[in-house]
Amino acid sequence: MSGYAVKEMFLTLQGEGMQAGRRAVFLRFAGCNLWSGREQDRATAACDFCDTDFVGTDGDGGGKFADADTLAQQVRAVWDTWMEDPVDPAFVVITGGEPMLQLDTRLVDALHARGFEIAVESNGTLPATAGIDWLCISPKRGTEIVQRTGDELKLVWPQPGVDYAAMEDWDFRHWLIQPMDNPSRQDNIAAAIKFVILHPKWRLSTQVHKSLGLR
Repeated sequence: MSGYAVKEMFLTLQGEGMQAGRRAVFLRFAGCNLWSGREQDRATAACDFCDTDFVGTDGDGGGKFADADTLAQQVRAVWDTWMEDPVDPAFVVITGGEPMLQLDTRLVDALHARGFEIAVESNGTLPATAGIDWLCISPKRGTEIVQRTGDELKLVWPQPGVDYAAMEDWDFRHWLIQPMDNPSRQDNIAAAIKFVILHPKWRLSTQVHKSLGLR
C-alpha cells in the first residue's frame, strides 16, 4: 500500500456498542466497498442506509498520509490533546467507509508501538487485519460476510431479509441491535426494542453520541 487516505480524525467519546462512553480517537478512512458515498448511487448500494460521509480526505484531521508511522504519530498527537491524566492504553476507533480496504499490519504495529488499543468497525465482507484488539462487525443485508468472529456483532435494525438466527452461530462475545437512523427513526427504535424483548441474546445499542451532540 502506498499511503493512507483518511476522511477525518478527531477526539471524542465512543458513542455506541460495548465501548460506549470511552475516550477515543476516531480515525475514519475514506472509501467503502458497499457504497460509493454519492447520493445518486444510494438506491442501488448494498448499504443504502449509511449515515456517514466517507468521501474524500477533506474532513477535520483528514488527509493523505504517506506511511504507517506518520499516520500513527498523528493519531497519538490527537489522543494527547487536552490530556490531564495519562491513560494507558490509549484508544483508537478505526472506521470508514470500510476500514479493511486500507488497514494493514504495518499500521496496526505502528499504533500498538504508540500505546494504542485498536478497535475497528467493519462490514465483515473482507477478512479482518491481524492484531486488532476489539473488532465490531456490522453486517448488511444481501452481502457475503466472511468475517464471522469478533468481539461484538452490531446489527442495524430493521433490515428485512437479514437472517439474524444464522448469525447467532457466529463466534462473537456480544450481540447488539441498533436502531437504523433514518426518517423512520422512532419506528425503528420501537422495532429494535421489540426485537431485544423477543430475543434476549441480543442487547440494545443506541447512538448516544448523536443525542449528546458528539461526532
